[in-house]
Amino acid sequence: MSSATNFRVTLLGTGVPIPRPDRFGACTLIEAGRQKLLIDAGRGATIRLYQLGIPIGRINALLLTHYHSDHTVGIPDLWLTGWLRSHYATRSTPFRVIGPTGAKALMANVEKAYAADVRMRIEDEELPPQGAAIVVEEFSADGVVYEHDGVRIIAFEVDHGAAVKPAFGYRVEFARRAVVLSGDTRFNDNVIKYGAGADLLIHEVAMAPLELMAQAHIQRLMNHHTNAREAGQVFARTRPRLAAFTHLVLPGSSQVPPATVADLIAETRQTYDGPLEVGEDLMSFDIGEQVTVHRYEHRVKT
Repeated sequence: MSSATNFRVTLLGTGVPIPRPDRFGACTLIEAGRQKLLIDAGRGATIRLYQLGIPIGRINALLLTHYHSDHTVGIPDLWLTGWLRSHYATRSTPFRVIGPTGAKALMANVEKAYAADVRMRIEDEELPPQGAAIVVEEFSADGVVYEHDGVRIIAFEVDHGAAVKPAFGYRVEFARRAVVLSGDTRFNDNVIKYGAGADLLIHEVAMAPLELMAQAHIQRLMNHHTNAREAGQVFARTRPRLAAFTHLVLPGSSQVPPATVADLIAETRQTYDGPLEVGEDLMSFDIGEQVTVHRYEHRVKT
């Protein structure tokens, strides 16, 4: 593919709030033509971008699915580190954030929290004030939320639990191809609706050992997510060219080990027999005539 038509999706973080070094916080990079977009910014998003050799300050927009902390704690780092004067940053235009209702309040409070840092760096380092500015766009219903340079992104509401609202997924369309990200959700017909015809469908998943299911907090956790059999049903009904898991919710305890990747696959195969990948941090997918999977190989000198 030429640089003008390349369409690549990279899982920067496939984990949950547990601070595991192998699975960072929720974050997905979309590279479509000349656009570089992030879906969520969990813990370590900037580190993963650095590993890929992608300047942090060159992200065109950050889109948020919902406001759980594991999807947002990386925002200040992305915003401020991307503004610094260096080969990996140098953003001189406003930081653009798109999200459901609540994005403006979130970013206004982030600005307040770091106002002293911004003031000092403008005075001391003579950084351009416009690079520290934030532009926020909110939405409250299904529909197109981003359209630029051939990239079209549609937000759709999902169900992450009665108290966790708003919560959305995204369908990204480019060069007659489509990638769908479920966001955090229970089994939801809207994912099936917007997942129809997708080249790549990336879905969250949860699986808990039976020995832990008697515990109330595990029941609450599982009730906010899609289990592997249900995810398989989503894949079976949408039939993407490739299905992939991210945001692996795999609780365990000191006595009971968490489910394994093999367990996830076996459970998903009860309801789905098509192409499937269990996501890893820095796994990427090239979307073209085929959907090609790449596992990360270190390329950046530190």
